[in-house]
Amino acid sequence: MRPFCGPLEEGVLIRRYKRFLADVQVPNGELRTIHVANPGAMTGLAEPGSRVLMSRSENPRRKLPWSWELVQCGRIWACVNTLVANRVVGWWLRSGRLYPDQGSIRSEPCRQNTRFDFLVGEDLWIEVKSVTLARAGIGYFPDSVSERATRHLRELAGMRSARRVLLYFVARGDVHEVRPAEDIDPAYAEALRDAAQAGVEIRAVGARFDQRGAHWRGDLAVRLHFGKSCTAPRK
Repeated sequence: MRPFCGPLEEGVLIRRYKRFLADVQVPNGELRTIHVANPGAMTGLAEPGSRVLMSRSENPRRKLPWSWELVQCGRIWACVNTLVANRVVGWWLRSGRLYPDQGSIRSEPCRQNTRFDFLVGEDLWIEVKSVTLARAGIGYFPDSVSERATRHLRELAGMRSARRVLLYFVARGDVHEVRPAEDIDPAYAEALRDAAQAGVEIRAVGARFDQRGAHWRGDLAVRLHFGKSCTAPRK
C-alpha cells in the first residue's frame, strides 16, 4: 500500500526544530525546509546526517510543500509521518485484513463529543497510535508525555457498551513487541493497564516501509507488565 503523496525524494537531515520543521539537504546541494507531521520527541529518528525520504504535496495553499515521510535507521526505514498510520490502517480495514466481515467503515466518528479514528460496523471503535520509538527490538509508546493519548484511553475504558480497540501501528520493521513507555509517561502506562482491565482490546500490528510504501508484517505481541504478555501475535 502506498500512503505517500507522489514519489519520494531523498535528502540528508540537517536538523529538526520547532517540532514541525526540518532542514534537509538534497543531492543538488539545495537546503530545503520541510514539514514534520510528528509532535513527538522522535527519539533516535532525527539525528543530523540521517538519510531521509520526503514527498511533495500539490496543494497550492500549503506553506511548505514538502513532507518528511521516512528515515533510515540502520537497515530499515521508519515512518515519521504519524498521519500515515491512519491511511494504512484504513486501507487494511477496507481490505478486510484487520477485522474481516465487520461491516461498514467510518473515519473519525464521534461518540459523546469525542472523536475516534474508526468505527467498524455498529460498535467496533478503534483508536490508532503510531509507534516509532524502539529499544533493542521493543517498541514503546508514547515517546513523550501525551495527555491526549491518556485521555483517549480513559474515554475508551468508559465506553462499556461497545467493543473498543486501541491499535498500535508499529511504523518500523525492527520491532517484535510493544510496551508502554512507563519511564517517559507513567500516567499513560497506568491508564493503559486500566483500559485493558475495563475490556479494551490492546492490539499491535507492524508495517515494513520502503520507497514503494507500507507492507503488512502482522500482529505483534503487547506486554503491559514486565514478564506478562497481553496479546500474542495472531496468525
